[in-house]
Amino acid sequence: MRQFQIEKAIRSEVPLLVGLMGPSGGGKTFSALRIASGMQKIFPGDIVGIDTESNRMLHYASMYDFQHVPFMEPFGSLDYLEVLEFVKSKNPSVIILDSMSHEHSGIGGLIDFHEKELDRMAGTDYAKRQRMQMLAWKNPKRDRRKLIDGLLQINSRFIFCFRANESSRPSKDKNGKSIVENFGFMPIAGSEFVFEMTINMLLLPHANGHPTWQSENRGESMMMKLPEQFRDIFSKDVQLTEDIGEQLAIWAKGDSKPKLAVKLEAKSKVRSEELDKLEDYLTDGLIQDKQITLGKETVNLLEKAKGAIKYLRNLEVEFNSAVKGYKSIMQIIELIESEPKELDVSREKDQEPVSESDELDIF
Repeated sequence: MRQFQIEKAIRSEVPLLVGLMGPSGGGKTFSALRIASGMQKIFPGDIVGIDTESNRMLHYASMYDFQHVPFMEPFGSLDYLEVLEFVKSKNPSVIILDSMSHEHSGIGGLIDFHEKELDRMAGTDYAKRQRMQMLAWKNPKRDRRKLIDGLLQINSRFIFCFRANESSRPSKDKNGKSIVENFGFMPIAGSEFVFEMTINMLLLPHANGHPTWQSENRGESMMMKLPEQFRDIFSKDVQLTEDIGEQLAIWAKGDSKPKLAVKLEAKSKVRSEELDKLEDYLTDGLIQDKQITLGKETVNLLEKAKGAIKYLRNLEVEFNSAVKGYKSIMQIIELIESEPKELDVSREKDQEPVSESDELDIF
């Protein structure tokens, strides 16, 4: 007899499967990289992009740091499982699969496999091919089931990009009359795979990374998936950013239910305090027009402080430790508060060298 164990349920680390579906131009690939970069803050390691789109992910290689895996045909379900298991063996932070739709409609994918099965069983006998339609799905569906079962055994973070096409289907109106119903943009993928996503977002044309959560089209509504635990994150129209990815990863880590609204409020407060602090120091004359040494870089403190304030005012995102330039601004404040009377002396600080390209050229 099998033995079972019962214990109190607690939040712990769980897999995270993020689906981004939409037609070309909605921002799927770029949004995937932004979300993955946020997840990377919680789960250290490389971002790995599995690219079925003729190396299109490389368009963003100068903007984001990620490992790239070209994935060419055949695009069978077991081929996808093999590449996913290979990438997971490298212990990545996040795995992006762009695109998952080839498993459904690409060369060697499910539909192509079905046609090959019909060729094997019925050849060119049209009548027999019609009779064998259902039986020919047996092996393709078996392989997809292996893919899904294998994927669900991998405890990692995934972002799946699904192409989508406008779709319509025969239906009945309220009077029983036959009509053609517009289903909207439907992902090119098996519904059984799409439904396994932890969260599934629709990016319409020109969405610029802003997911749509409400639709009058029954098909689009069925494919969207926004569980209760993520509704605080998407309580208003938001763009898919690094911060969204970080919040999703916090949930997957098992820490707690993410509270994005509270976090953004805290960030705004930090931004305001630092800006006021620097402006007060300038007004009080505590920042001298002298050169100081930060690591290996010599900079003018007064100009750097003015630049920091200008930078803070122009920020379109919340100011926090993840924003480029945070380190430089905090260095100024630390210098002022630690030795305000000695700021007119060039001196070496005991700290890591500041990269001119990374920190000093942004103001």
